[in-house]
Amino acid sequence: MSYQALYRKYRSQRFDEMVGQEVVARTLKNAIITDQISHAYLFSGPRGTGKTSAAKIFAKAINCPNQTDGEPCNTCEICQAVTNGSLEDVIEMDAASNNGVDEIRDIRDKSTYAPSRAKYKVYIIDEVHMLTTGAFNALLKTLEEPTENVVFVLATTEIQKIPATILSRVQRFAFRAITSHDITQHLAEVLTAEGVTFDEAALALIANAADGGMRDALSTLDQALSFAENGLTLDVALLVTGAISKQALDAYISAIADQQVEAALTQLDTIFADGKNMIRFTEDLMAHFRDMLLAETPAVNVSKAQVFAWIEIATETLQTLKQTTQEKIAADVMTMRLSETLKTADYSQMIADLQRQVTELTNQLQSGQFQSGQAPQQALPEKKVAPKTSGNYFSKDFVFKALSEATNEARQAIQDAWDEVINSFDSGFGKSMLQNTSAVAASQQFVVVTFKSEFTARKASENQDLQVQFGNFMSSIVGFAPEIIALTDDDWVSIRTDYAQHRKQQVGGGEETSQAETAPEKNGVVDQAQALFGDVVEVIED
Repeated sequence: MSYQALYRKYRSQRFDEMVGQEVVARTLKNAIITDQISHAYLFSGPRGTGKTSAAKIFAKAINCPNQTDGEPCNTCEICQAVTNGSLEDVIEMDAASNNGVDEIRDIRDKSTYAPSRAKYKVYIIDEVHMLTTGAFNALLKTLEEPTENVVFVLATTEIQKIPATILSRVQRFAFRAITSHDITQHLAEVLTAEGVTFDEAALALIANAADGGMRDALSTLDQALSFAENGLTLDVALLVTGAISKQALDAYISAIADQQVEAALTQLDTIFADGKNMIRFTEDLMAHFRDMLLAETPAVNVSKAQVFAWIEIATETLQTLKQTTQEKIAADVMTMRLSETLKTADYSQMIADLQRQVTELTNQLQSGQFQSGQAPQQALPEKKVAPKTSGNYFSKDFVFKALSEATNEARQAIQDAWDEVINSFDSGFGKSMLQNTSAVAASQQFVVVTFKSEFTARKASENQDLQVQFGNFMSSIVGFAPEIIALTDDDWVSIRTDYAQHRKQQVGGGEETSQAETAPEKNGVVDQAQALFGDVVEVIED
């Protein structure tokens, strides 16, 4: 058979060729250089990360007569024999199929003999966690009384199954999962050596699908090259890995966000009809949700709390998918649950709005604004049209009430602490939302904050997380926790003018009011306006 699989053809033959395991490679090389060879080593880590390859390189290096800086020459008779698996002094055993006491006893008996050709006799036991309890006990005896010039290299993917008595008698090396970046770079080197054109996005997709294992990545690449005709493309990588395209995920999530359950189910049917695995789909969906949390401006306009709820549902569904044979039904149920969470969020917002209205009415009753027998107040003549906003994101009466309670001291305290409050936000969203804003009026219950655009003002009004965090920061810095009343700069100018006119009419409303009574009240209006608005108030004498 002339063809050789890529993972075998490009298997590491030197420590310097090991990808993503620099710490392990450097430690083993230093041990060889200083001639500090232990009698037993344990290599642990995920599959396909280079444990067995490192064991063979180590076996070559400690026996190579021409080794330099801890690296084997790969040209001498010993190195060639180890590479070909023909050196009788390097024995490789799979513990998954040779896990009994007799096999380990046979190793113990043969290890007493001196090596025939090499300097060290090396036993490489792969998947050592598969040994039986009796086999571990037999191996323990050998490790307790090691024979000179015999080295054991144990490899496992499940170190938690190794008895503590074994762990305490070996040097342990943890092989970490290889990063997608390192895998992508190595795959590019392989394809360049093979003379194959490739799409970098396809390599990144294969690397992500490998889940940290180089062998899996090379095997998938081998399969993709068998399918491809004119180089490696992203479409080929999607077919081979079973991954879901970003466009398909975006369409699915957009339908969910718009509460279009039928459209989302139709998109899911298309994905399923393409032969995609629902477990893989759910995993890709969770990764997409994670990217939405990290993105400063996600493509779908949903809150982070909503995305967290989606991730929780997807996690539960993933566990169900691994235990059921009806994957499609489980995925359909997940789709409907994802859409229902948005309806629940809408109900929560409605409840919060109702609670705020009840609080406002209660405060008005307690302040005596509603009294039995009180004549309804005449509508005030408006000289200027009220600011027109889409959806009326603020209540003018509510703003007037907040302004009636505002004090210069509260406004000054908040303005002095404004930069510190903004910098207290950990998330980029809260900090960016309050950048380039101003606190223009305040009491201990409310603070009027002006924004450059209606969009940001509306978002600030609707974001409950922002209100809670802002209140907490204010409480710790200035000693009280006001609620944000968000207005645009233009709306604030109009509101300020209307409120001043409103106060003036309240004070000078009755014709029978004497001049002596009106004068101090007018002075009080001026004083309150100056306390509210600071230096922007200009007093004009009649």
